[in-house]
Amino acid sequence: MDLRLLSSFLAVAEEGHFGRAAARLFLSPPAVTGHIRRLETELGTRLLHRAPVSLTPAGERLAVHARALLAAANAALDDVADAAEDRPAVRPLRIGIMGHGSAELTPAAINAYRRARPEVPVETRELDYTEHVSALLGDRVDVAFVRPAPDDERIVCDVLTTERRIVAVPERSPLADARGTGVHLADVAELPYFRLPGHTPRVFTDYLYFGGDAPRLSAHTALTPHEVLTAVVTGRAAGSGLESFARYYSWPGAVFVPVLDAPWESSYLAVRADDTGPEVRIFRALARALAGDRGAAAHPTR
Repeated sequence: MDLRLLSSFLAVAEEGHFGRAAARLFLSPPAVTGHIRRLETELGTRLLHRAPVSLTPAGERLAVHARALLAAANAALDDVADAAEDRPAVRPLRIGIMGHGSAELTPAAINAYRRARPEVPVETRELDYTEHVSALLGDRVDVAFVRPAPDDERIVCDVLTTERRIVAVPERSPLADARGTGVHLADVAELPYFRLPGHTPRVFTDYLYFGGDAPRLSAHTALTPHEVLTAVVTGRAAGSGLESFARYYSWPGAVFVPVLDAPWESSYLAVRADDTGPEVRIFRALARALAGDRGAAAHPTR
C-alpha cells in the first residue's frame, strides 16, 4: 500500500476538507482527490462521504491502521538514519508488565514487535502495584502495561482495553453466590481489601478501593496478583481488578464477582513523555493498532 495515499487520506479525514488537506500536504486538490480515489479503488470500498466530508465506517477503521502504519514507517526511517550515521546500537526494549497487563493484547503486541524488529532484543519485567510510574521514571523499563493511568505529566499512555470491574473473594464469602449475577458498590464497600505500602501512588489505591479509602482493610499487604490470590483463598483479604483478571488467575477457592455499577476501567500502555526513541514509537504504534483491531478505544490519555 502506497503510504502517500494514506497520508492524503488522513489529511482529508482530519481537515474535513479536500482543499485544506491539499494545502497542508503542499499538493494540488486534484492530486489529493486522485489519491483518495486510488485508495478506494484498491480497497474496493468508499472511505469518505463527500458532502460534507466525513468518514464512512470503512474509513473509520482504515484511519486507525493508517496512523499506526505511518507512525511505524516514520520510526523505521529514523532508525535507518541512526544506523547510517553509525550511532550506537539500540539497546534491548524493556517491557514492564503489571499483573496480566492488557490481557490478550499484551502477548499480541510483544509478538508483533518481535516479528517487526527481530534484531532488537526484548526483555520483559514484572511490575508490582507500586511501580507503574517509578519503573518508567527510573529507566528500568521503556514501556509498561499498567492500570490505572498514571497521574504524572512525565508519563503518556494509551488506552488498550476497557472492561467491567470485579472483586475477588473466597468461595465461602456471602458474595460468592453472586458470581453469575453481580453485586453493587454498596455490597463491596466493607470488604477487607488488601493493604498497599505507603509509597503506592494514590491513583492506584483509588482504583483498588473503587474511588476512595476502604473503611476496613485486611492486615495483609499484597504487591502482586499471586500475593492477592494467596490472601483471598486463605480468607485473609479481598481484591479488585478488571474482568479479564479472572481469565488469567483462575485459582481454586477464589471467586470473581462483577460489580455492576462500578465505572468500567481501562488498562494502558505507558511510556515516558520525553522518550522519542524509535523502538518505543514502533511498539506503541503496534499496540495501538492491535487495540483498534480488537475494538478497544485506543487513544492518548495525555
